[in-house]
Amino acid sequence: MKINYLIAFIVSLWAFLDVQAQTKTLKGAVVDQSKTPIPGVSIKLSGTAQGTSTDVNGVFTIDYRPGAVLKITALGYRPQEITLTAQSVLNITLEEDNQTLNEVVVTALGIKREKRQLTYSTQEVSGADIAKTKEPNPLNALTGRVSGVQITSSSGQPGSSSRIVIRGTSSLTGNNEALIVVDGVPINNDQTATNGNGSGISRFSDIDPAIIESINVLKGSAASALYGSSAARGVVIVTTKNGNKEQKPSFNFSTQFSLDKAIYPQVQSVYAQGDRGVYWNGVDNDQKTSLVWGPRLDTLMVDGKPVRNVNPMDAFFQTGKTYTNTLSVQGGTDKSNYFMSYSYLDQEGTIPTTNYKRHAAFAKFSNKIYDNFTATFQFNYVATTAHRTPEGYGLEAPLWTVYTAPFSWDPLPATNDDGTQRVFRYSRNNPYWSLENVYNDVRGNRFIPIATFNYTPTDWLTITERLGADIYSEQSKYHEAPSIPVGTTGVLRDRNNNYRQFNHDLIAEARKQIGEDLEVSMLLGNNVFATYDQLYQLEGTGGFTVDDFDNISNTENQISTENYRRFRRVSFYAQPTVDYKKMLTLSLTGRMEQSSVFDKANRTYYYGSVSGGFVFSELLKEQTPWLSFGKLRASYSKVGNDNVRAYATSTVYNTATNFPFNGVPGFLISGDLGNTNLKNETTTELEIGLETQFLKNRIGLEFNYFDRDHTDLLSYITLANSTGYRNSYINAGSMYNRGIEALLNVTPVKSEDFSWDFTFNFTKIKNRVTELYGGADQVQIGQTFAFTGDPYGTFYAPGYSYNEAGQKLIDDTGLPVIGPSQKIGNIQPDWLAGLNNSFTYKNLNLSFFFDMRKGGDIMNSDDRYGFFYGTPKATENREDRIVEGVNINTGQPNTVTVSAQDYYQRLNAIYEAAVQDGTYVKLRNVNLTYNFPEKWIKKTPFQRASLTATGRNLWIYAPHFTGSDPEVNSYGSGNDALGLYGNSAPTSRSYNFTLSLTF
Repeated sequence: MKINYLIAFIVSLWAFLDVQAQTKTLKGAVVDQSKTPIPGVSIKLSGTAQGTSTDVNGVFTIDYRPGAVLKITALGYRPQEITLTAQSVLNITLEEDNQTLNEVVVTALGIKREKRQLTYSTQEVSGADIAKTKEPNPLNALTGRVSGVQITSSSGQPGSSSRIVIRGTSSLTGNNEALIVVDGVPINNDQTATNGNGSGISRFSDIDPAIIESINVLKGSAASALYGSSAARGVVIVTTKNGNKEQKPSFNFSTQFSLDKAIYPQVQSVYAQGDRGVYWNGVDNDQKTSLVWGPRLDTLMVDGKPVRNVNPMDAFFQTGKTYTNTLSVQGGTDKSNYFMSYSYLDQEGTIPTTNYKRHAAFAKFSNKIYDNFTATFQFNYVATTAHRTPEGYGLEAPLWTVYTAPFSWDPLPATNDDGTQRVFRYSRNNPYWSLENVYNDVRGNRFIPIATFNYTPTDWLTITERLGADIYSEQSKYHEAPSIPVGTTGVLRDRNNNYRQFNHDLIAEARKQIGEDLEVSMLLGNNVFATYDQLYQLEGTGGFTVDDFDNISNTENQISTENYRRFRRVSFYAQPTVDYKKMLTLSLTGRMEQSSVFDKANRTYYYGSVSGGFVFSELLKEQTPWLSFGKLRASYSKVGNDNVRAYATSTVYNTATNFPFNGVPGFLISGDLGNTNLKNETTTELEIGLETQFLKNRIGLEFNYFDRDHTDLLSYITLANSTGYRNSYINAGSMYNRGIEALLNVTPVKSEDFSWDFTFNFTKIKNRVTELYGGADQVQIGQTFAFTGDPYGTFYAPGYSYNEAGQKLIDDTGLPVIGPSQKIGNIQPDWLAGLNNSFTYKNLNLSFFFDMRKGGDIMNSDDRYGFFYGTPKATENREDRIVEGVNINTGQPNTVTVSAQDYYQRLNAIYEAAVQDGTYVKLRNVNLTYNFPEKWIKKTPFQRASLTATGRNLWIYAPHFTGSDPEVNSYGSGNDALGLYGNSAPTSRSYNFTLSLTF
């Protein structure tokens, strides 16, 4: 028996040793055809439950016995099976499979996910599509291309700000714009350089479009919940370019040149300066008037000669020019890659003297320090300068005079022999004098460094640490010379803004394959976010003893002010995800935040989301071969938002007027009452979506429905004088946004030499204010109001007077009665849409993009003021008329005849007459690119070469709007400027030519 035991023991030991001797450890890497690592690739041993997946660097480790078959699968790539012998290292290259949906997108926190597995709505725009638009500001390049997103430019001046809102307005007076994230780090997108009237500069315009690999828009709250408070408004994720591994240095140089032609508002060109049909020459002191109600220009003779007949806009605006040169280099080794870029943009505006210049340098270097440790370092440095002119209705703004000037008056020379201004009317500057004497010079410097470290201690665990900062300083100097016509003594204002923002994320993600069908993951993270914002200003008035000396010491009276704000937010978050057969996905998120803007009792708040996806096409493969892909998804989320400025809970002190006095400073308690009861806004959202692909992905359709409720909305309100204060922040109310989004992609034709692709997106959102604080029925938001039960952004101003039957009331003189302030319009559009077509024939590509908006009212203040002067296009009809309506006293139909001048000058006081429908269709972009054939350049130093011609805003159809562009908010991207069009720099029609060379 002992011998038998001994024999059994020896046999068992031999078998064990034999197994151990045959077991091998394989370390491998999976890349695509461009040598880019592919994360999340499924690695399995065929016929067993043993398997793993690649990490963020495309690396995997697995034990096997010789003769085992390794099965490699990834969405969007052709599967591979490899019989293993005795390898210890294996490099695998996967080929793309265009028959499956494989798109990998960058989601929250910079984490890559297969779009197939996402449980919420996102939409990506490639860097190539952004580059096609030739927009200096990449935010404008997204206009009309992403469903659920509305982007509004503020002005046609170079560098002007733009506003981006995702799925509708979400706050009353707080920030409504989406969070901007670059490579996992939030960056600032405030509107700055607002030193003087008009719009400012959008900070996103600092980002050079040439460094962008893609922009992914996270629309719903479930998609952005991990990003915290600021993401309640949606997230725009910018991914910058990387170099390619194992590639020799490759250089790319592109040069662009653009011509910009201002698109003018509609004005009358028939009548001369004057009053009641009598000509006033605007030159003699007793012949100056703001009115253009004179005789017809085509028959008017002065001293036997025809009177001047020149459009003031033709004489004033110039052809703008933009020059852009970009040089980049990329490459890498087997363990590292790099990408570096420098660009210079020089934009001359259509308003003479205005310009915007940008130097942008970018560098990104990634290196595998150890097999399981990778570090990426990048920085973006941007230096900008701008020379801007005031816009709007300040008396100093030149455009007011340009848009209302008579065709019969020559504004040049701008000064008389004695140096005084030549003006055709009093209380307005000569516009050419304003260009040289009223301006804002802006200089900015910005630095965005980011460091990312990825550590993979095992094949199922990845630890990421990311540190990022956004640091900029901006100096602006506003100069307004003394003006006799306007009656001002002059202003010189120096403003310095220093901003610092720091972000730190520590993220651990565990991802494990359980058997062949189940994959589970858990993401845990911590975020620390802090900002410091300091603004100090010196303002001097009067004096100006020395000409052309823009120094505060050259003024008579000086006042200095300083404001600074510090803010910090600390967060912890988690996201567990379960995926079954890549068919059923369940994902949860949770986040706890502490925000310094609230009092201690309300500083901490919690929120999260639950979402799921069902790829139903996996069950229908055999029955429906025409269905390439189909997925249903649903999510429910709740996101908090600390959407209020720092120190809103405290009542602070401000410098008292006329202090310092005798060297002693004086302070008064602020008119803003602090509110310690403030708490975070909350957005709750239900989203349901359908994604489908048909006929081998030749047709794709995505549809989303969302229902968003915004509660405890923070608002800056006016207080009763009896309180002793003027304003305060409160949780003022609630509103909702309900809407649908649709995205259709079709490839009607696809052959070896020719293809046609088109994309159509559609958005319809219904917005309502459901409750306001204390039973109030309205809150003012700059130029518009929020009314309970109405959409956000209602115009409330004097309108027509109506009787109970809805008929206009007319007074005894035959003119409309000026009614009280009333609801006269709303800024919310009925729907938005975009249509893009792309045709490719061999080396030639033609694409054109239409952008559409239905509805959305605009207050055309140029027309309202112009009604008094006699300059809008409508005033060309100067026939006497009987205004339709009923007499206010008799109730009988009006029969009194009035002159056109009296009628339109009455409309000047009726704001309703200037509210116009903002419906438009724009041919926003046309792009024609020719890629030179390889045989043409094979004997040159160049690897690739292309020539591109691009047109922007080539056609605008706005049947109910008489300004230059119904898309403009004249006073910037803030809430207080929405829907207002008034004396802003016009939009341009642009023609761009680009040469690109790779060598």
